[in-house]
Amino acid sequence: MTARLSLYQKAENELYKMDSSVKTKFYDFCHQFRLNPDHPSLDLRPLKGDGRIHRAKIDRSYRALLARAGVGPDGIPRWLIVAIRHRKDVYDELTVAINRITGEIEFVDLSVVGQSVLQRAGLRLTRAPDEPTTPNEEAEPAPVPSGAQRPASHAEPLLASCSPEDLRRLGVAEALIDLALAVTTDEELDHLIAGAPRLTAEILTGLGSGMPVDEVEREITQPAATKLEPGFEEDMAAALNRTAVTTIDDDIRDVLAEGDFRAWKVYLHPTQRKIVERNYNGPARVSGGPGTGKTIVALHRVARLAIALPPGPGKPILLTTYTKNLTADLRSRLTSLIDPALLGRIDIKHIDQLAQSVLNENIAPASQRSLITDDRALDTLREVLFEYNEKRWDAEFLFDEWEQIILGQSINTRQNYFKARRAGMGRALNRPERAAIWKLLDQFTLRLNGLGQETWAQAAERAARHEMERAHKIQLRTERDQDAGGGDPAHFDNDSSGTRHLRHRYQHIVVDEAQDLSPAHWKMLRAMVASGPNDLFIASDTHQRIYDRQVTLSTVGINIRGRSSKLTLSYRTTQEILDQAAKVVCGGTYDDLDDGTDTLHGYHSLLHGPAPQYVACTDWTDEIAQLAETLIQWRAEITQPSAGGTVRVPSGTIAVCVADGEMASRVAADLETKHAVTTATLTKEGPQGSGEVHIGTMHRFKGLEYQKLAIIGASDGILPRTALIEKYATTDPKRYERELKKSRSQLFVAATRARDALRISWHGKPSPFLPL
Repeated sequence: MTARLSLYQKAENELYKMDSSVKTKFYDFCHQFRLNPDHPSLDLRPLKGDGRIHRAKIDRSYRALLARAGVGPDGIPRWLIVAIRHRKDVYDELTVAINRITGEIEFVDLSVVGQSVLQRAGLRLTRAPDEPTTPNEEAEPAPVPSGAQRPASHAEPLLASCSPEDLRRLGVAEALIDLALAVTTDEELDHLIAGAPRLTAEILTGLGSGMPVDEVEREITQPAATKLEPGFEEDMAAALNRTAVTTIDDDIRDVLAEGDFRAWKVYLHPTQRKIVERNYNGPARVSGGPGTGKTIVALHRVARLAIALPPGPGKPILLTTYTKNLTADLRSRLTSLIDPALLGRIDIKHIDQLAQSVLNENIAPASQRSLITDDRALDTLREVLFEYNEKRWDAEFLFDEWEQIILGQSINTRQNYFKARRAGMGRALNRPERAAIWKLLDQFTLRLNGLGQETWAQAAERAARHEMERAHKIQLRTERDQDAGGGDPAHFDNDSSGTRHLRHRYQHIVVDEAQDLSPAHWKMLRAMVASGPNDLFIASDTHQRIYDRQVTLSTVGINIRGRSSKLTLSYRTTQEILDQAAKVVCGGTYDDLDDGTDTLHGYHSLLHGPAPQYVACTDWTDEIAQLAETLIQWRAEITQPSAGGTVRVPSGTIAVCVADGEMASRVAADLETKHAVTTATLTKEGPQGSGEVHIGTMHRFKGLEYQKLAIIGASDGILPRTALIEKYATTDPKRYERELKKSRSQLFVAATRARDALRISWHGKPSPFLPL
């Protein structure tokens, strides 16, 4: 090997969209280039405009554009493929540079900007000389993207409030500053953004949406900034190390065959990388809307912590989340990011599984209680209320009080309940009412105990108490050892009864979808890891809270002040889908897990696609028939063979989302029996069945992603479930508002699972949450 090759992110995305025949030739080109870059068949030569860019032949029609990137530690020259172009689309004005903010390599192709903007900025593209071309080819002007028209000469620039110095300070690529200031329409700005390097695209998107310069600098530029040494502008080797690339090796053929779904699920943006690699003095949190990469950040954070672990046995890192099926997805993604040996040092469990492991460790098998659903527990509570002839409060109100306040705050005496804070609970309770409620809920708890039953919330609260007791004993033991001049017990690597109270269970804990955890869950996690650097890392978005659990982290011993980051750029969903989804939760107030508020301000996407479809149907039969027609059409689009004959498999790329499990079963049966559409049902264990279309409830779609998604049954009375919550409108208005917000969040989560296409249908009256 005489050269090493890497693939720029944009070039990789270009390859995904090309025919398999081009991909095959590209692979052969890479193999030849690594053996001998100077082989005559490659015809490697520099462009006249930017001498750092070379072009080489892939085949008769396509060219690879490459930049020299220094020499590696092994003495082998390194090259970066920045683009794959048809030979007619290679221009001398192509440039490569190192961004002054991120220190990354950036490739700029002015041909995608649009002829009107180029002319207004006084630029003309010159086709790079290649093999002889026909006169007609020479006469062709630079391509003009569709939709870009030259505006009237008096049109005011779209970014008139910005100066060149502003754009330079923000980090806009130097070659695009004058062009950005010449843009006069949204269409022109969209074309400029589509071809711009990622940081420039984010900045221009923010400015184009009306964000002030100082806000763009704070929200976009500063989080991506890297400390750079003098002379960094010329050090391509160091810049390559800071740039997200794919190393071209013998596995590249499989990578290309998987399509861009793979890169979409694991790509780490520079803004995210800083959050991943930072050392924190205590608990840290990253927030952001759907698709902004919170889960990817959490996974890369786990990988970074694992790499830094000293050698040894055990599983000192915990990765946890709320749902079981999301845990399986996290494990699958992490497997593609980390060495198998390091994966063995990470404990991956959903939060209730973690609580059960604590209970199993501390309670004899004969004393274990059977876990029951909240619905069964509510039935037992109704029996207690009937026996006491209690009609002042219904079972749902008392169950909420029990779970949110008594279990949530680990209250074990009536006196403590009298003093408990009930912020956000709605109905105020005086001392006599609290006394009566305590008596009823005490009887309810005794009834469950007598039946040998407990809810998941009870199990979490008991597990938290056991773990807090363990942490207290660890502290006492540590203090005694320090007073006696003893050593550090951290070298004990098992968790047997003899060493259990010598050290905490984990060194690092990473939590995904943190907004759905209860106070008991947080108390358990806090007790499982010693307070200190990099102890807890939390990824959350309270707009996606689909369970009625509101927690202020500081009240459970977790202080994130000064260690919070926010992501605003969506990598999953198009701007058209985001715009509609955001309207679902518009106007609501959402907390930030820390006594503050969170908003979707500045939340945006660089992706564009068709607007979501809203489909009114006459009845259920009509809704299913139209859904089946759409699913069949989507399948045909996804499985359309390429010119090289490759056919993509649609399984896992198309989904149907419904309000509840009963509706999911009905949809699956109707699609399969009446329309021959095969399905797989989403469960806690993941998709069950071999069908191509995944079907599940809004709860089951949490954390999942699909290329095309249909939401059906979005009717008034279903979203929200009027029959279940209407009674609260007069008896408990705050509870009613909480239930409405929870339903809105469910629809918001469901809509933002779609990447490219979203379709929402209903029969009868549409849901009031739909932005119609």
